[in-house]
Amino acid sequence: MNRYNRKLLKTAATGIAVAATAVIVFLPAAAQAAPGTVTSNVNVRSGPGGNYAVVDTVRSGTNVDVQQCEGSWCYIAKPGPDGWVSAQYLSANGRPVNSGQPGLSFGFSTGPGGPQINIGVGNDRNPPGRPRPPAPPVYEEEFAEVCFYDRTRFRGESQCLEEGDSVRNLGSFADRISSIDNPDGLNVQVCSEVNFRNCRTYTTSASSLGDFDDYIASIRVR
Repeated sequence: MNRYNRKLLKTAATGIAVAATAVIVFLPAAAQAAPGTVTSNVNVRSGPGGNYAVVDTVRSGTNVDVQQCEGSWCYIAKPGPDGWVSAQYLSANGRPVNSGQPGLSFGFSTGPGGPQINIGVGNDRNPPGRPRPPAPPVYEEEFAEVCFYDRTRFRGESQCLEEGDSVRNLGSFADRISSIDNPDGLNVQVCSEVNFRNCRTYTTSASSLGDFDDYIASIRVR
C-alpha cells in the first residue's frame, strides 16, 4: 500500500479589525482585545456561525485574545490561524461567559454600527424612554467531535471530525495518525486502506495506536 508523507496544509483565517469608542470611532483590534481561555476542544471557523468553514482547532486550556463578539460567537487571536469560536467554549477571568451576550464578559459588546467598548459593564446605559435594540441572534452548534494527532499522547498536528463526518482518503494526512482524542465517546472507525477497508473501531480516546500507528488512510465518525 502506498503511504503519503506530505505535510498537512492549514488555511490561515484573516484577522478582523474590531474596536470602537462609545461614539463609534474605530480603533485597531488590539486596543479592544481581552484575555480568555478555551474550556474544551473546539473548531475555529472563518465566520460567526456553524455554517462557516473550519480553519483550525484549538485545545482546552489554551489562552487566547478575544477581539470581537457577534451573537454567541467570538473572534479569537492565538498561535496559528485566528477565527471564530462559540462563546460557550470560552471563559473570562476564570468565569463562564454569558453565551447570549458574550462581549459583556470581556468588557465590550456589539451594537448598531459595529463593535463598541462597553464602559461600566453591568450598568444600564439605555436612557429612559428609548427602546432597546433587539437582542442579537443566538447560534447553536453541536460539538461532539474527535481529533486525530500525528504524534502519540495527543500532540503535533491534528485534524478533527464531527459526528457523521467521514474521509475516504486522508491524502497528505494518511499514514500519520498516532493518537485519537475522543472525549465524547463517539464511534470512530479507522482504516489502514482508503475507502474504509481493513478497519478497527474506537469508542474512547487512545494515546497510542499500536500496530495502527502511522498506518491509517481513511476514517469515519458515527
